[in-house]
Amino acid sequence: MNARGELWVYFDGASRGNPGHAAIGAVVLDPPARLAEISEYIGTGTNNVAEYRALIAGLRAARAFPARVVHVRGDSMLVVNQMLGTWKVKHAALKPLAREAIELLREFETVDIAHVPRDQNAEADALANAALDAR
Repeated sequence: MNARGELWVYFDGASRGNPGHAAIGAVVLDPPARLAEISEYIGTGTNNVAEYRALIAGLRAARAFPARVVHVRGDSMLVVNQMLGTWKVKHAALKPLAREAIELLREFETVDIAHVPRDQNAEADALANAALDAR
């Protein structure tokens, strides 16, 4: 763990069809060290549900480490803006997922959430797609 007690969580969800077969990918980093990774098929779902489930899985994995600060990065504008409070969570299926993510984020002293382009989220994307390919 770095001296500042910071972790980075990158997350991505994927679905083939919307809804369709869905999977999640997340990586927890203490750069340059990779502390945890998640690559899991989650069944049938929408891309947005997969994105939220990937975020939740990444935050759960991050809890295992003594971090005070978490930097969260994802390429889902919807999830990032809803977590920032810029956009409302309107879809009924996303509301409980958003609440769970917010509760997990509250476990950290400082939270920094930002959208990144897909090419800056390649590791999480690859993990989600690997789970889809392996199903």
